[in-house]
Amino acid sequence: MLYYLFDYLNKEFNLPGTGLFQYISFRSAAAIIVALLISFVFGNRIISTLKRLQVGESVRELGLDGQKEKEGTPTMGGFIIILATVIPCLLFARLDNVYILLLLFTTLWMGFIGFLDDYIKVFRRNKDGLKGKFKILGQVVLGLVVACVMLWNNQITIRMPYQDAVNGGYKIVETYTTSDNTNLPLKMAYVKSTMTNVPFFKNNNFDYKYLVSFFWDNADNWVWIVFIPIIIFIVTAVSNAANLTDGIDGLAAGTSAIIGMTLAVFAYVSGNTIMAEYLNIFFLPNSSEMVIFASCFLAACIGFLWYNSYPAQVFMGDTGSLMLGGVIAVMAVLLRKEWLIPLLCGIFLVENLSVVMQVSYFKYTKKKFGEGRRIFKMSPLHHHYQKLGIHEAKIVTRFWIVGIFLAILTVITLKIR
Repeated sequence: MLYYLFDYLNKEFNLPGTGLFQYISFRSAAAIIVALLISFVFGNRIISTLKRLQVGESVRELGLDGQKEKEGTPTMGGFIIILATVIPCLLFARLDNVYILLLLFTTLWMGFIGFLDDYIKVFRRNKDGLKGKFKILGQVVLGLVVACVMLWNNQITIRMPYQDAVNGGYKIVETYTTSDNTNLPLKMAYVKSTMTNVPFFKNNNFDYKYLVSFFWDNADNWVWIVFIPIIIFIVTAVSNAANLTDGIDGLAAGTSAIIGMTLAVFAYVSGNTIMAEYLNIFFLPNSSEMVIFASCFLAACIGFLWYNSYPAQVFMGDTGSLMLGGVIAVMAVLLRKEWLIPLLCGIFLVENLSVVMQVSYFKYTKKKFGEGRRIFKMSPLHHHYQKLGIHEAKIVTRFWIVGIFLAILTVITLKIR
């Protein structure tokens, strides 16, 4: 909203300083400041309200040290993250940008699904919360919306040389002429495509239409058959993995902040024509606005850590954890970096795999030997380390360090080909 106000003041009255709002860097920095202020100013009020409404966490008996001390700690603290993400984004981002609209929808939609789960747990006294099939349905709806918009909205395009677009049979949305390194005219095109970046390969482009080109000659008309299920799977997997990671104070929020910072870097280079060309990645027109959303998301996670770091004053609940995973998945998909999710979201992946391995091995051994055996002392993985006697604050810090290491590896994939 402020973008349009200051843009008007700059054009009509040429007021000093109003031109700053044209710069992504300035608006991102301002959004971070506002997001942190919202967290600090309204965080205590939200926590007090949750306590007054007796929105306390009912902790399952897991035999972990300090577990009883957390009984009654307010949950649904994800509202703090949502407010600190949405409000600055509304103020500083361009609201006619399809990427921003998709990310705002993701935040509110997944926050709503998580809220329903927390509401049933707390107010209906049902520890199981929202039935799993309804959670999955909510995630499927989000994946379907994102995939359909990417497939058929003409604001989501990729830039490529005009001749390559013609040869590839891509739908051309817009063309323009620029010059190459020899100052010769070069015709470029913005095209609709399901191409994505594949890390570690020189010509690191992969188009999902290749998966159906063996069955249909006009693959562009049938690519949705594979593209939509893939996007739904990514959104569902990452959202649930973030939910599983939210088990000890500060783990999910801190890990998500690290991932958000990395996605902000990708959004910046993907939306900058010079950087995209230098790094040999897709130039995605208008995607630089996602830097502002990622900045809001990063600051909101950090602001929430003010209250969620050990010992936590509030838990995010599914209101926050489902939203965190959904936002991360959608941003990665929109930036054509979904193949980097296993590396960037390595903490989420390992936490998720630990549960799958534990459950699968237990069922297998119970069937074969008559008694279930376990790989870990407890899953998800962070509980295994708690069972080993490591303090949860140390576990969280070490997971953050691993997350930073994975984030750095993810960024340098831009140059490792």
